[in-house]
Amino acid sequence: MNRLLLIISGVLISIIVSAQTTQEAAIKSIYDLELTKGESYSMLEYLTTKIGSRLSGSPGAAAAVDWTRHVMKDFADTVWLQPVMVPHWVRGKQEIARAVSKRSGTYSLNVCALGGSVGTGPSGISAEVVEVKTFDELRALGAAVKGKIVFFNRGFDMTRINTFSAYGGAVEQRAMGPSEAAKLGAIGVIVRSMASGPEDYPHTGGLRYAPNIAQIPAVAISTNHADQLSQLLKDEKNLTLYIETHCKTLEDAPSFNVIGEIKGSERPEEIIVVGGHLDSWDLAQGAHDDGAGCVQSMEVLRLFKQLGIRPKRTIRAVMYMNEENGLRGGTEYAKQAELKKEKHLAAIESDRGGFTPRGFSMSGTEAMKTKVRSWKAMLEPYGLTDFNQEGGGADIGPLANQGVALFGYLPDSQRYFFLHHTKEDTFDKVNKRELELGAAAMAALVYLIDVNGL
Repeated sequence: MNRLLLIISGVLISIIVSAQTTQEAAIKSIYDLELTKGESYSMLEYLTTKIGSRLSGSPGAAAAVDWTRHVMKDFADTVWLQPVMVPHWVRGKQEIARAVSKRSGTYSLNVCALGGSVGTGPSGISAEVVEVKTFDELRALGAAVKGKIVFFNRGFDMTRINTFSAYGGAVEQRAMGPSEAAKLGAIGVIVRSMASGPEDYPHTGGLRYAPNIAQIPAVAISTNHADQLSQLLKDEKNLTLYIETHCKTLEDAPSFNVIGEIKGSERPEEIIVVGGHLDSWDLAQGAHDDGAGCVQSMEVLRLFKQLGIRPKRTIRAVMYMNEENGLRGGTEYAKQAELKKEKHLAAIESDRGGFTPRGFSMSGTEAMKTKVRSWKAMLEPYGLTDFNQEGGGADIGPLANQGVALFGYLPDSQRYFFLHHTKEDTFDKVNKRELELGAAAMAALVYLIDVNGL
């Protein structure tokens, strides 16, 4: 009996080792192909330099939809467009901001309107400035805020190694600051850019006006000029600020999520989604945010097709529309998945830039996380070591209510917030090899989920 158990145990170990060896070989073939004949970089070059900025509702967004559908037809079994109505906000003419000092004259400040903000119109707004770092400080000022421009000047916590954590600790002032200031009678808001270092250019980003609260103009100011404005206020308490913006919100516009898939050979009803958001802010080309995530996701399908990997489960790449200022695409995708009673096994999102891969965040059951971490030995040779962070991504977040395991691609985060939502987010800031390593990392994870399940 003991001898039989030993034989069975030996056979099982042999099967497990053989399976792991096969999977390791497949992962190596994915990396080898991407690093020698990858197309993610050339796809990104076209998307960013030929099409450019892709804010929801814009001609650039429409062109990106058409291009993405055309490209994915070369390596997906089927490609289709999923209709979605999106916000249509336009920036208008160049913003103007000037600090006016009675002591030392006028100082021009580098600003840009926050996405979704109302404009001041050609007459602009002019008022004294009050500086705060927290909402508690703002509320403590009470009636003293009325008729003034509020300057939110809380920077990133530079002691946080994870810059996304630092971003999370500051971004509420951009998102909710305008309405919090309006509650106290402020006529405008200027917000320190969400940036991890000293810069002369401002970072845009979305705000969220609270219902039944006056909507007031809001701009972001570069970190260097935020420091300058703060010093001016220390020297002169009744400093005034002039702001002029010409942005406005138009009627919602029709757009699409772009979806391509390779049908599963054994369990086609089980879907593994990989994706990024096709829209970008209007200031630049949206290379890292999130052109990189889009082409990496498309490349997953292309790599499977080129290598002749016929997945057991359906692999679906989704280019979501409107992550930046509404999340309409991600919400609509989840809604349609539920209506169609689709079974999503996992969803993977790349929306943290095209930098060097570090790992994946995960949101799901402990059993699922344990299983994924058991693959770590196969992924570590490629620099994928971080599987400890919680989370997935904004666009795949709405799938969580359907019990879908969520994964977020984690590249190195140290350079991201120098580019995020700025004019500097251009193709020349993307390193070809780093981008390709990320595409291969995502394809490797998709392969392991497909072969082993969750």
